[in-house]
Amino acid sequence: MENMKHNSKDELQTIPGVGRSVANDLRLIGINRVTDLRNQDPEMLYHNLCNKMGKSIDRCVLYVFRCAVYFASNTKHDPEKLKWWNWKDQKFNRKRNDLKN
Repeated sequence: MENMKHNSKDELQTIPGVGRSVANDLRLIGINRVTDLRNQDPEMLYHNLCNKMGKSIDRCVLYVFRCAVYFASNTKHDPEKLKWWNWKDQKFNRKRNDLKN
């Protein structure tokens, strides 16, 4: 059973920008595999995490979630879109449809 947890942890950490802490946050809201992120709404994931934690979480986590959903939802990746800081609000508002393109 411990190996299954370890494998899930390693898989989530293959997502660009996702380290141990964010992987734990994802598991807290029911995301255990990269495929669980496909076509998810990053905003909802972020709000679910805030609710689960009972407090506001740094918005950088939202930016990582946006990047993670892009990574999981696409087979070909633009290298610039694999950098979480390129998913900040002002940039994201200009290219909102990029999660699926």
